[in-house]
Formats: sequence, C-alpha cells, structure tokens
Amino acid sequence: MSDLSQLQTHAQQVLASCREAAEHPANAQDGVLEKLLERYARTDYGKEHGADDIATLGEYRDAFPIIDYPTLLPTVRRVMAGEESLLLDEEPIGWAITRGTTAEEPKFIPMTPTDLKLRVSAARAVMQYIMTTQEMDILGGVNLNLNFPSVVGNIQVGERTLDYGYSSGIYVKHVSASTPIRSLPEQDEIDGLGGGKTLKDWEARFELAYRRCKDDNVTLVGGVAPTALAFGRYLRRVHRVYPRDLWRVRLMTLGSVPGINTRLAPALNAMYGKQVAIREIYGATEGMFGQQMDDRRAWIPNYDLFLFEVRTRRGIKLLHEMRPMELGSLVVSTPILPRYEIGDLILALRRPYFRCIGRTRWWTPLYYAWTELSSLNLGRL
Repeated sequence: MSDLSQLQTHAQQVLASCREAAEHPANAQDGVLEKLLERYARTDYGKEHGADDIATLGEYRDAFPIIDYPTLLPTVRRVMAGEESLLLDEEPIGWAITRGTTAEEPKFIPMTPTDLKLRVSAARAVMQYIMTTQEMDILGGVNLNLNFPSVVGNIQVGERTLDYGYSSGIYVKHVSASTPIRSLPEQDEIDGLGGGKTLKDWEARFELAYRRCKDDNVTLVGGVAPTALAFGRYLRRVHRVYPRDLWRVRLMTLGSVPGINTRLAPALNAMYGKQVAIREIYGATEGMFGQQMDDRRAWIPNYDLFLFEVRTRRGIKLLHEMRPMELGSLVVSTPILPRYEIGDLILALRRPYFRCIGRTRWWTPLYYAWTELSSLNLGRL
C-alpha cells in the first residue's frame, strides 16, 4: 500500500471516530470516562479520590471536585520537584507553559506521550478538508510554521532535566517526524532563536520564516491567529509583500482567540488570499479539545478523547447536554487533569457546534455580542 493510500485509510478511520462521537456523544463520553478512571487509578491523586471504585459519572462527580489551576498549583509544584506519580501515570516528555502576561504568571502543565497522541487531533481539521475537497496535492506543499518555541528553559525533575516551552511548539517538534507534511522553519530552528516574547524576538522568527519559505510552495498555515496576522503585517512593512504575493495558501488552521471565522477572517483573507479556507482549532495548553470540520463557523468537540462538562446557571452538566444559545464555563477531564475548570466560556449553538467566546468573566458575553453585531455575524453559522 502506498504512503498516500495509508494516509487516506488512517484519515478515514480517525474521521469516522470523530463523526460517531459527535452523533452519539453520550456513548462516547461514557467510554472516555472509563479510560480516564483507569489512568487516574494509577496516580496518587486518583487513589486519594477512589478512582478504582468509581463506575458512573455521578460517582465520579461525587468523588472528584472541580479544580482550577490555583487549586492545583501546590500539586503541580510537587510534580515538578519529582513526585510525578501525584498526577501522572507515565513520565512526562516535557512541560508546556501558557503565554502569560505581566498580570498573569504562566501556568505549567506536564505533557506525556499519551497526552501528545491526543494533541494529534488538531490534524482532524486538515484531514477533513482534504478528504472533502480531494485536494491531495496540499500534502506536497509546506506548512508555514509560525508556532511558539518548544524550549524556553528547563527544570530539574528528580534526577532528570526536562525542557519547558509552549505547547504548540512541543507538538510540532514531536509530531513532524510522523507526518508527510513538511513544516518550515523546522521547530529546532525556531527554538534556536530563543524563547523571548519581545517585538524584536518575534521579528527574528518572522524573518526566519520568510527566508526559509519564500521560494517554497506554502499550502498550509497553522498556529495562533494573532501571530498569523502579525506575520502578514511584518512582511508588508519589511519586505513590501503580503503572504498572498508569495504563496497560494489553501488552508489555515488557527486557534487561540475567539472570532477567527468572523471578526478576523476579513484581515486573514486580505493578507493570505480570498481562496484560503479558514478552520478554527479550539485548544489550550491543557489539550486540543475541538476543531472546525466544515464551512459552518464553529467547532465540534473531541467527545472521543476528553470528558467535557460545563458549569451553567442551571448547574453542572455535560457539554452535549447544553441547549442552543446556553453559556457555560468549560470543565475538562484529560489524562492528566481530572475535572479541570479551564476558564473558558462556551456558547452552545445548533448541535454539535460550539464556540469559545472568551474567558469566563461577566463582560465576555457583552463583548462577544458587540463584536458579532459589528461584523454582522451574530448567530450565524
């Protein structure tokens, strides 16, 4: 079987699992909970909460409290000091950090081999687009790598030294070897420029991307939406070109902020070309939780990979139990984090579609409504 045929077969299997879970989320979530409890039962945190004796969602909710990062931080620090079995049932491959601001210190989240496999789900949007359009030649092009560094520093975990960096960079570094798509610049090249966050640091990364890709066939762009826009502005300011003048980009898979398909789409298409299909990825440092699978401008949760709950005005419920236009604060259960309130406010649309509209703050719905109205998109899929 050729490499292309193998890839098509794998994509069909992955997408079938995603579709089945979206059509029957209750069954998928039952299966995910069972697998997660098996993992939790091998950790000290899970043993403390009786994971081995839990058989139902109700029992899980009774035994495991909802936690946020400040609550988890003392445990995270102990794991970083070498007590890995507190939260992990396998050794971490590294530590992912949030991008943090002066007002918010970065969060540190361990990444394990199992966790990394789940992050491959970000490729579902690409798989679905290619299988739907049959534009297989996209795979022969280059993915423009505008991701953050995978290495910013290192920490001593017991007797081992582990790198920490940004989850998107770590993902690209570990997965690139197993995908037929070339990513340029290579992640090691980006890492070689250091982990700084200043304008000068980003201009160095943008110049590297321009030099490495300017004469190549860029068909894909993935990463953080504001970074993709900043790169387009950099090219115009420094080299007097837009990305559309250099390449015929076919697909952009972008995440990190709300409004990618509405508020930001006009600028992205102006810079990268009207022919570009934009697909939103909903992910965070803690995991890749959903992706846009069609032209409807919303994402579908990965019900077959993670357990999703929401804190709503009517109490805690499963994500798929939300009514259209209902809001809730997302609570995820991952192989590492049981019942973790991530701090994102989720809007339910027509099943199985959702949007993250921002952080869980009182003004977020007002700001979302204003931006959607101002772009004439309110309520439109």
